[in-house]
Amino acid sequence: MAEEDSSSRRWHGEGDPHEQRKQQGGFKTMPFILANDFCDRFATVGFNANLITYLTQQLRLPLVEASNTLTNFHVLSNLTPLAGGLIADSFTGRFWTIAAGSAIYQLGMLGLTVSALLQSLRPPPPCAAAAGAEADRACARASAWALLVLRLSLLCTSLGTGGTRPCVMAFGADQFELELDRPRRGEAGARRPRWSFFNLYFFGVELAKLIAVTLVVYVQENVGWGWGLGVPTIAMLAAVTAFVSGYPLYVKMAPGGSPLARLAQVAVAAFRKRNVAVPSDPGHLYQDKELDAGISTAGRLLHTNQLTFFDRAATVMHGDFTSGGAPRPWRLSTVHRVEELKSIVRMLPIWGAGILLVTSASHNHSFAIQQARIMNRRVAPRLEIPPASMLIFSNLTMLGTLALYDRVLVPGLRRLTGRPAGITHLQRTGIGLAISTLSNAVAVVVEARRKRAAARHGRTASWTAPVPRCR
Repeated sequence: MAEEDSSSRRWHGEGDPHEQRKQQGGFKTMPFILANDFCDRFATVGFNANLITYLTQQLRLPLVEASNTLTNFHVLSNLTPLAGGLIADSFTGRFWTIAAGSAIYQLGMLGLTVSALLQSLRPPPPCAAAAGAEADRACARASAWALLVLRLSLLCTSLGTGGTRPCVMAFGADQFELELDRPRRGEAGARRPRWSFFNLYFFGVELAKLIAVTLVVYVQENVGWGWGLGVPTIAMLAAVTAFVSGYPLYVKMAPGGSPLARLAQVAVAAFRKRNVAVPSDPGHLYQDKELDAGISTAGRLLHTNQLTFFDRAATVMHGDFTSGGAPRPWRLSTVHRVEELKSIVRMLPIWGAGILLVTSASHNHSFAIQQARIMNRRVAPRLEIPPASMLIFSNLTMLGTLALYDRVLVPGLRRLTGRPAGITHLQRTGIGLAISTLSNAVAVVVEARRKRAAARHGRTASWTAPVPRCR
């Protein structure tokens, strides 16, 4: 009964939620969600893949300054989803958060596209066309107004990312959540729709990336930056239109509270009771099935004997309840919520191990593109790969590795280990980090050879001029 009541409370809409289950959600929403996701990823990747070239060649910013500018806004783009997720879970719901985030991102793309079209917001023609004092003026970097428009546009894209990134996948999964409550062919059959959605989602993401780093980058390098930034802007408009068009069909869950807020409540409650003794019998810790019904649809977490400091948050004390009998969330938490925080703390070493990996990958859209620009990228007499399109090899490698692992390695490993997935997720993470370490070591060797080749030919190690091939 508690599960049913929880489902009804989480439903966001009018009328009987049980009747609306037959009319909303399911695969009929997928054309709108996947079209939005495809256009959105095509737009964002096409917009960002070659932006370092626009900043260095069109706005004439120094490479280091341009790279720092993009990195700073990239950092902001990874922080705003924390706020966006909190807003979606606590106040607005996922649909309106995605819609608002997409609109703000669209505004940022439009601003940068307009700046690329207006001659007044770009530096004078190329330096080679002038000489003497006139050359100093012609080679000047972009004006303060142009840089202001640039930074405001990038700020809008960073804020917009905060609304879309934490909500899109979860919103798509929401469309099947109610169907999963009604198994048709047993538990395995009931979970198939959600897995099908994730398969389609990641396929669309990778396909959009491949097209963006080839088609859009080609337009930017060979047609012009007006169209080069305009095409992603139009694609983003199509993404917003596709998403909003499916409004009547979507399952829209009401905000149920932010997981971040729950984690903070457990931490504060445990700190307040830091001098309180934890009961020796875990059965005396506070539990409330009805309170946790909305956040434990897949089953409640059981007590563990690790990180027992946080068990103080579930230790019942005088003053932990209101006059109406409800628990005070900043003083008392259930065992399930305490175990949620413990799980997060256990994952911190794994997350920490990936920090350097992400740090090295953060240069893929800046220094790596400039390095590719001085390489011999010609694969045929009339075919030369644009520098930013070199990123396609990362996408192809990812797709190939996923297919190889799923179709070749998993069956063999399954016979050896007896595990359905072949190896554990932790083992996969460790292998991935080892391969990433090897790839960075190779990059170090290549860069060292490049600098030696530059020195042998009397050139600097700058990334602004071609360097002869290493032998």
